[in-house]
Amino acid sequence: MPSLDGIRVLELAGLAPGPFAGMMLADNGASVIRVDRVNPPHQPSPDVLVRNKSSIQIDLKSVAGRSFFLRLVQEADVLIDPFRPGVLEKLDLDPTEKLLRINPRLIIAQLTGFRRDGKYAKMAGHDINYLAVSGVLSMLGPSPCLPPDGRVLPPTPPGNILGDFAAGGHMCVTGIVMALFARSRTGKGQVVHANMVDGVNYLATMPRISTKIAGQWDKPRGENLSDGGCPYYNVYECKDDGNYMAVAGLEPQFFAKLVEGLGLSDRSWVTQRDDRKLWPEIRAAFQKRFREKERKEWEEIFDRSDACATPVFTHAELEATGYKQRPGVTLTGTPAVDLGSKSGWDVEVLGPGEGGEQALWDWMGWTKGKHYESVKGGLQMMSVSKF
Repeated sequence: MPSLDGIRVLELAGLAPGPFAGMMLADNGASVIRVDRVNPPHQPSPDVLVRNKSSIQIDLKSVAGRSFFLRLVQEADVLIDPFRPGVLEKLDLDPTEKLLRINPRLIIAQLTGFRRDGKYAKMAGHDINYLAVSGVLSMLGPSPCLPPDGRVLPPTPPGNILGDFAAGGHMCVTGIVMALFARSRTGKGQVVHANMVDGVNYLATMPRISTKIAGQWDKPRGENLSDGGCPYYNVYECKDDGNYMAVAGLEPQFFAKLVEGLGLSDRSWVTQRDDRKLWPEIRAAFQKRFREKERKEWEEIFDRSDACATPVFTHAELEATGYKQRPGVTLTGTPAVDLGSKSGWDVEVLGPGEGGEQALWDWMGWTKGKHYESVKGGLQMMSVSKF
């Protein structure tokens, strides 16, 4: 039985981090109903984080819609709120004053981009903005001086994996699970506040502190031990253009295996690798040697070796080899839901209302036409209850 079997989750439809949190819960057995708007706003991309979820449409701006929603809240364990601060309150769905009074065992996870206080609280933003004000974006990417004026290259946006999914959705789930654990002891729910600025800043605890340790992260961006500055912690192109090997021979014994595999053990700099003045020479030697063989040849040399040298695969390559996607962690006693025929590679979307009738029957024992109806696209009770 999955670890979250029996946990009921209402996920208010939103962008990437909220759906990712809902998917993580669903992958571990929770019953997740995505609550879609009757007139959804434009989104730059479809929600593809829909595995094992169902959908219903509710007009939360109407009295009847809110009444229907609050009936579900009574039976829910978790509510994922991806809106900006104050949105639920404007809908007369104040988390503390209303939702927790209706269901004192409810976990309300409010996930925002910026902190809920401060000058950014009411502003719109995306992953890159949250990383920017957290201090983390300033640490990412190379920093060479570019001609003609010798200005330093700006920080590099790392894609929206770090903010939206690691610092946002994943951190939010961590808070939800902690709140569920606390509820198992106290019987009481609570509000979980998660935001991507604090989340990514927390993820960067070690690098941030390491900026004050000589030789760790105390140099300008792109010139440190593990951010691309060190030649033996870097990526190199192979003979076949566009294919790369990643190396991380940081420890002396791993470095020895790395240079042995490269056939560079006899170089004078091998015993002086910590001398940063020699790093350009080491880098040049590595670049030249890796360009002498194709990636497949280097794989054969370094496979099953402690050189910490691995191929850089693309997702397309992994898919072509039949690489099977798995949950992020494996629990031996309470495993995640079996993906079955779902490969984790295909685009899946959840249409508004898809699977909703079955979910409402499973949760509430309701049937459409007897207990509830759809009015102008939004669900409401056949007989509206007031809260």
